[in-house]
Amino acid sequence: MPNVRAKPTLRRRRLGGALKGFRGTLTLEAAATAMGWDAGKLSRIENAKAAIPPKEIRPLLTVYGITDPEIIGALEELARNAGKQGWWQSYGTVIGGGYQDYMFLESDAAGIRVYCPGIIQGLLQTAAYARAVNTATTVTRSPDEVAALAEVRQARQAVLTRPGKALKVWAVIHEAALRQQFPTQPQVMPNQLQRLLDLSEMTNIDIQVMPIDASPHPGMAGQFDLISFDGPWPTVVSLENLRGGFFMEGDDVAVFEAAFERTVAAALPVDVSRETIKTIMKEGAPQ
Repeated sequence: MPNVRAKPTLRRRRLGGALKGFRGTLTLEAAATAMGWDAGKLSRIENAKAAIPPKEIRPLLTVYGITDPEIIGALEELARNAGKQGWWQSYGTVIGGGYQDYMFLESDAAGIRVYCPGIIQGLLQTAAYARAVNTATTVTRSPDEVAALAEVRQARQAVLTRPGKALKVWAVIHEAALRQQFPTQPQVMPNQLQRLLDLSEMTNIDIQVMPIDASPHPGMAGQFDLISFDGPWPTVVSLENLRGGFFMEGDDVAVFEAAFERTVAAALPVDVSRETIKTIMKEGAPQ
């Protein structure tokens, strides 16, 4: 059967990269011959330009000497889901390719650790806060696009209550982000702070506040997300700016792992953070 042509989705790119890594020093030609394929087919699979059926994962990994059932199962599952569309793709061009890739990672992830110096992480936002922040930061977006982006952020939060596999979130939020005001929408921040308090009661969510008078720490360099996965998949770092986001893997991840540990150490403990959020709410309440 001719190999299926496929779009190079993020999942397919991750699968192809993993298979190429497991091939190791075995040549493309030798691996393809062992499978009864031509080298072009295997090359297309590794470069995410062709699909590989889940049933062919185990025989291919056997050629590579990989027999670990956890690895085989994880790659079979990724092959099974590689071509699936995310619900967010119905929003079309409103969501850029980098953001779509982030949501693919988020939907597959087991946990996310994030440092938020200026904006509360999207998974923790209320709809009103999301609209206000998107209006302020997405300088080229129309009102309709801003509303759509806010809808997406709300829909993303379903991963927090996924049956049997709720996403674990560990967020360190700078106090300055909690004291942000929206003068024309005075209820935005009180409702957002209450949302954080409600979320902090969930067993899969830890929220820490970075006080304004904290000791210097690596998070001062800017926001970053550490996205981790079950099984053999390595952690991915996500960085973002006004022009979009990009991802880092490999040796760079260890730098951000260490940076997050040091950032956490400079932040307030979880229980003290809850009380700090309550205090900020009281200070902002009408007298």
